[in-house]
Amino acid sequence: MSENVQGTFVSEKISKIRWKHEDFEDATNFITGSWDNPVNKVTHWIFQTNDDGESYPAVVSSYAILGDVTEIKFISKDFFVLSTSIGTVRLLQIHENPYSQFKEHMSWEFIHKFDNTNDYASCTGLSTFEQDIVSVGEDGRINLLTAGQKQPVRSINDADSCSIYCIDFLRHNEILTGNLRGHMKVWDLRNDQDLPATTFMLSDQSKTEATSIAHHPTQRHIVVAGGGDGSLTVWDLRHNTYPMSQLNAHAKAVSEILFHPDRPENLFTCSASGELWHWNNTQHSKLSLDPTNTHWLNTIGTNGKVNVTSLCNAMHKPINSIDIDRSTLLFGCDNEAIYYIIIIYILFHRDGSATSNSTTTPSAAPKNQVQLNPYTSLPYTPRYHEFYKKRITLPVFEYRTDFMRLLAQHQCIVLVGETGSGKTTQIPQWCVEYSRRIGNKGVACTQPRRVAAMSVAQRVSEEMDVALGQEVGYSIRFEDCSSPKTILKYMTDGMLLREGMSDPMLDAYQVILLDEAHERTLATDLLMGVLKEVIKQRPDLKLVIMSATLDAGKFQQYFDNAPLMNVPGRTHPVEIFYTPEPERDYLEAAIRTVIQIHMCEEVAGDLLLFLTGQEEIEEACKRIKREMDNLGPEVGELKCIPLYSTLPPNLQQRIFEPAPPTKPNGAIGRKVVVSTNIAETSLTIDGVVFVIDPGFAKQKVYNPRIRVESLLVSPISKASAQQRAGRAGRTRPGKCFRLYTEKAYKNEMQDNTYPEILRSNLGSVVLQLKKLGIDDLVHFDFMDPPAPETLMRALELLNYLAALDDDGNLTDLGAVMAEFPLDPQLAKMLIASCNHNCSNEILSITAMLSVPQCFVRPNESKKAADDAKMRFAHIDGDHLTLLNVYHAFKQNFEDPQWCYDNFVNYRSLKSGDNVRQQLSRIMDRFCLKRTSTDFTSKDYYINIRKALVNGFFMQVAHLERTGHYLTIKDNQIVQLHPSSCLDHKPEWVIYNEFVLTTKNYIRTVTDIKPDWLLKIAPQYYDLQNFPQCEAKRQLEVIQAKLDSKQYQEGF
Repeated sequence: MSENVQGTFVSEKISKIRWKHEDFEDATNFITGSWDNPVNKVTHWIFQTNDDGESYPAVVSSYAILGDVTEIKFISKDFFVLSTSIGTVRLLQIHENPYSQFKEHMSWEFIHKFDNTNDYASCTGLSTFEQDIVSVGEDGRINLLTAGQKQPVRSINDADSCSIYCIDFLRHNEILTGNLRGHMKVWDLRNDQDLPATTFMLSDQSKTEATSIAHHPTQRHIVVAGGGDGSLTVWDLRHNTYPMSQLNAHAKAVSEILFHPDRPENLFTCSASGELWHWNNTQHSKLSLDPTNTHWLNTIGTNGKVNVTSLCNAMHKPINSIDIDRSTLLFGCDNEAIYYIIIIYILFHRDGSATSNSTTTPSAAPKNQVQLNPYTSLPYTPRYHEFYKKRITLPVFEYRTDFMRLLAQHQCIVLVGETGSGKTTQIPQWCVEYSRRIGNKGVACTQPRRVAAMSVAQRVSEEMDVALGQEVGYSIRFEDCSSPKTILKYMTDGMLLREGMSDPMLDAYQVILLDEAHERTLATDLLMGVLKEVIKQRPDLKLVIMSATLDAGKFQQYFDNAPLMNVPGRTHPVEIFYTPEPERDYLEAAIRTVIQIHMCEEVAGDLLLFLTGQEEIEEACKRIKREMDNLGPEVGELKCIPLYSTLPPNLQQRIFEPAPPTKPNGAIGRKVVVSTNIAETSLTIDGVVFVIDPGFAKQKVYNPRIRVESLLVSPISKASAQQRAGRAGRTRPGKCFRLYTEKAYKNEMQDNTYPEILRSNLGSVVLQLKKLGIDDLVHFDFMDPPAPETLMRALELLNYLAALDDDGNLTDLGAVMAEFPLDPQLAKMLIASCNHNCSNEILSITAMLSVPQCFVRPNESKKAADDAKMRFAHIDGDHLTLLNVYHAFKQNFEDPQWCYDNFVNYRSLKSGDNVRQQLSRIMDRFCLKRTSTDFTSKDYYINIRKALVNGFFMQVAHLERTGHYLTIKDNQIVQLHPSSCLDHKPEWVIYNEFVLTTKNYIRTVTDIKPDWLLKIAPQYYDLQNFPQCEAKRQLEVIQAKLDSKQYQEGF
């Protein structure tokens, strides 16, 4: 046995052991349960100190239990539940007087039985979430328990009809179970049917039972499971149900899996073979889950990425249970003993081995021996010092003293720092230091893009040596990776606005930083206006505006001549090349340029190609790979990496991978990152020497007169072109190849990009401002005021949707709509669906409309893809087709292979599923019931279509006698988009999107009845104020029928 392990014999086989955690301090009390004895017990222990200063566990009190103790879970400081082998669950309390007996408050007797014999079945597992309790047993039953009711409030019978051995709450109303057959199942407890939301196998290599489960403390979608064969398996439940990593770890069944609560990169496992192992990923502050990298769960010495230490090997008796506080690990065995290990040193050694300085006391190690992290009170890891050496070389670091002085003296600062200067990672950390000195409030740093918020939070958590999701976190639309302990939160600007709805003065924050303010997104402009008012009422709040461009005068002027701080970047000369003539096909020219640079440039260095969107990027990557395959093996490898905002986080991280090595023949290996304009300023990619700039980007354009908002491919501004060129000079002299003429750059490009607020539909903006209590929109201090017509159109939209009354005041419905991170039409549709008994279906449709297109149509398989799509097609239109796809995805257990075979995008569907869960939680918060019409009813699809009309009655088109569609009121001639699954032309349709290309198209279209328009939106369809057209004449006929007594009686 290791010299670091101390033990006490207890004369009983320990089945479970649990710390009694008290106010997050190091625990001194713990509970054990026993098994395989004539009379089993649950025992309360406390560490005491003898005359020699040595700590030992002493019994406080015991309580007799009928049957073996199979699980113990604390639900609060003094209350815990335990399960037994006779199918009983008990709720016990430890009295405040530590020497009093346990008190039993509740007992659920024999709730697990075999149906065929009525014999008692062992309750094999328990899980708790706040006050919720769920038990599983050998009878294959899942029981939901609540204090005060002696019978389960609900029982679910697993269709496998076999023993369920382990269970874990992933989040509220969602559990994961593992059974005898090795089936892992995710259950949504809000679903009335006894069907799992997801099913997958523990192992695709061998059939083995699932014996234990644990989820990551802060990223609950990360799950580790143990098998009866000793295997350990890791999943990321967001992206797929195929294992991210799998390892035959222990010699026998895995008994228990445990993450360290503060350092989740440390994992502990024990087994029936008497092994206790510590797994540590020293390279990351969270588990490395990129399947393209070496898996984090692996044996010692794998590329130095993972350390595994056998803390206690070959005990010769099964280790049944482990638990951990900050510094001490407990475990109980079948050899009638309790063991404890001081792990505060073990956790933080690079090689994972214990030091000889271990003590026998459960308190922390002496502070004078290690340097403690002030944010966690734990020793710094070696990684912290490695990062610190890199931090101090950043250009911004030498300005730390100047910045801290300005922050103390001024309420608002404007900081200009070139991309790569380190402002995004370092300035917020300094603000945390300032905040901690004067109080205990947090720091918020906004980013215009989701990718930047996630990746920067990850990097800063590593630099601060804390766990992502704990002291440092991020918050983006439909995903919150933070906790009550978070002191620095990176978030999209829209998420900070949402926080302002419930906390108008943003009292949770001491410092707020608006990063990349030069991008002038809709939410950033809105935030600046809101914060300008907030800082007047909160003199203690500090505001830092950060920009990557030198045009900071406007920001200074807007914030009452705030002081300016300039931070230079590390720049090298960049040589600019233009094309002699305009390029007809910039995509073809870009691909050709990439290949030529790779083949002809003798200097090593990576490439960065800017394109406009996901489809274009994926197409370019395919064509580049095809070109490289045709060049032969003697050419250096060119690794093509896409980057766009909807790419999953683990794939986005690939941009930081090193380039392929140079071949023995001297052929240079490179990588080419093919990106949207996200790589202009939000992310820094080291190693880029060559930039290819076609000069285009997708921009939002809004025409208030016809109420059409579209993403159009447009020329970039000179400022954007300069930012793109600057990416080539980050680490050494570089080259920028502009695929447009120098004349076009000088004479045709605008100096700066128009702020988004001047070219967007302001419906969501106005709704948010109203929710924030800002009623005087005309005099609201926008940096660039939008056109009055655009503002009036937004007010008109919200009034027709009943979000605002006729006086412009926020209605109760509008207040609820503002809580959903959706466009107002989608929010109204979702809320109204409750009245049409179809909220479950509309929830799914809304989620699918909130994620990228799910249908895939490869150039080489267009017919097969079209045929596959038609298998999902619904006769009434595209919204119901999306519903069919989502239902099929769930019915096929979210199988990625099924998605591939049916030409649908797994990532989009999985994202849609995550969005659906987020929206459903908001619905629960406002008591919006989730209901469905009976599928066999003729009204099933009719109710769904009526609910769609509730949100999109202003986006209707009518089929004219000429054969084309005309949009209602705006009289725009449009056609059905070629992607529509409709094989006929309905007379009346609603549409989700107006697409401007060479023609006017309406996309995502569904057939509706005109009388629904008159009944659901009579204010909008006031025919007296309707323009003359065929649609009006049709509606007048229908209105006359509706007004007739005979029709009303029969309607």
